[in-house]
Amino acid sequence: MLTVIGEGLVDVVQRSSGIQAHVGGSPLNVAVGLARLDHPVQFIGRYGRDAYGESVAAHLKSSSVLLPVGPDELPTSVATALIDDDDGAASYTFELAWELPGLADRLPFMLQATTLLHTGSIATMLAPGAAEVLSAVEHAHPLATISFDPNCRPSIITDVDYARRQAEKFVTLADVVKASDEDLEWLYPGEEPLDSARRWLSLGGSEGPAMVVVTRGAQGPWGVNAAGEADFPAPSVKVADTVGAGDSFMAALLSAIVDLGLDGAQNRKDLRGLSAESLRDLLAHAARAAAVTVSRAGANPPTRAELNRMEAGARTPRETGHAPESAELPSN
Repeated sequence: MLTVIGEGLVDVVQRSSGIQAHVGGSPLNVAVGLARLDHPVQFIGRYGRDAYGESVAAHLKSSSVLLPVGPDELPTSVATALIDDDDGAASYTFELAWELPGLADRLPFMLQATTLLHTGSIATMLAPGAAEVLSAVEHAHPLATISFDPNCRPSIITDVDYARRQAEKFVTLADVVKASDEDLEWLYPGEEPLDSARRWLSLGGSEGPAMVVVTRGAQGPWGVNAAGEADFPAPSVKVADTVGAGDSFMAALLSAIVDLGLDGAQNRKDLRGLSAESLRDLLAHAARAAAVTVSRAGANPPTRAELNRMEAGARTPRETGHAPESAELPSN
């Protein structure tokens, strides 16, 4: 069983052509992405007893994501996304409630079969829920692979020193870390993002990350592990919008690790022992999943069949380094 813990919300997407509402939230999108790639997944988050909350639950259930935590009496969180007509990039404002009261008492039961736990974004930064999420990660760490994506939201968490401390707590406990270059530039102003990622790899010592991956928009993803560094050129696609692309990347990265049989704390040594070539293969798989998502509107991750078709036709000029410069993927 894979577990994702974090925020679920409704993205209200504003374009010049009108307004649409989509279920979203970075951890929720990762849960859906993993389920669509045929993994058993449970989502631990919160949503309200309102119309938006019903949409959240229906969306998760439609992708066969399990919901061990039911709705509560708070309003469902809302993110308003303004889409730039020129490049499809999204900017956000939020109305949020993030807390998981009583979670600690239920963790032993809910996490007993978990081989991989993913978290990140608002859930790991916003009080009071962030402390509950950290406790869940600490509880799961002895048995499960831990993954983390800071997916920073400076409009919500404005104190960068606090955000940096929070991020480093989770990085220290994580086996797999993914961040965008924009995340790292904000967390460590004036530093090269890849240098920050290299430093993250050393956090936690022998119990720290097995790999740190950085998404870099049109430059494609880059990663570092004990064996070295790897990168992969971004596939060439026509961008509809960038909503949820980084989450599709994260889900596909984790999916590939699970497919290799490297989930579970008992496999940490093997995960740390991956070659740089294997790391590049993981980046390629995840980048293609993100490419499918940016080619269509909203946070709409690919199914395994869709990703397989993308893989089958993957040897494009872009992937051999000769694509037109206009081809872009999002950085987060």
